[in-house]
Amino acid sequence: MSNLYETQRLVDEYLLFHYGQDHEILPWENGPVSALRFPVRTVTGLLPAGPVARALDIGCAVGRSSFELSKTSQEVIGIDYSHAFIHAAQAIQTQGRLPYQITREGHTTEPLTAHLPEDIHAGRVTFQQGDAMDLPATLGTFDLVHAANLVCRLTEPLRFLTRLPSLLGSGGHLLLTTPCTWLADFTPPDRWPTGSTLDWLMETLAPDFTLVQQKDLPFLIREHARKFQWSVALGTVWQRR
Repeated sequence: MSNLYETQRLVDEYLLFHYGQDHEILPWENGPVSALRFPVRTVTGLLPAGPVARALDIGCAVGRSSFELSKTSQEVIGIDYSHAFIHAAQAIQTQGRLPYQITREGHTTEPLTAHLPEDIHAGRVTFQQGDAMDLPATLGTFDLVHAANLVCRLTEPLRFLTRLPSLLGSGGHLLLTTPCTWLADFTPPDRWPTGSTLDWLMETLAPDFTLVQQKDLPFLIREHARKFQWSVALGTVWQRR
């Protein structure tokens, strides 16, 4: 991945995306409010609600979805390639809060603080730096795998997808979301899907998984008070056969 994800600017941007209050992210009453709280919605709106033993959040960024998973999972492992993202997630977990800055415009910034969410079980979560394309065999198997907006940021996405069957036990659930933003900066063009991303996922995962749900998931990332990235992720939930 690009070193972009090790910069303080991206750490701050993702802390706001994961932990910011609605009015902090979107200070405009006529804005796309349905795109807020994406790291929470991917867990609470798509995955099965019942208790499970183990969950993996791969591409966990600064950790909000991992914490949400702890509400129903006895053990959660959050993995991200960015050392800076993992350090931020661990700081929130151990200290309960992490100060950061958001940009208003130009050089003008505003201090905010990311807080550990309420009603979660922080002690169930372990964060570690790692590569989604080279996950260790010692991870074992999981009941849930959560991979939000990851596949189109990998240099070899098929290496990750072909690893998934061995990460999930029979009947386990996999959540994949992607905005289908294929860029040569992250993935060489000869490794992009040749058709639609959904068809490519179906072809790749069908031998081991059943597609049980598909949903469009808008999300909003704030760059500064007057500029936002509004995107719609392709959300899919799969069950391991």
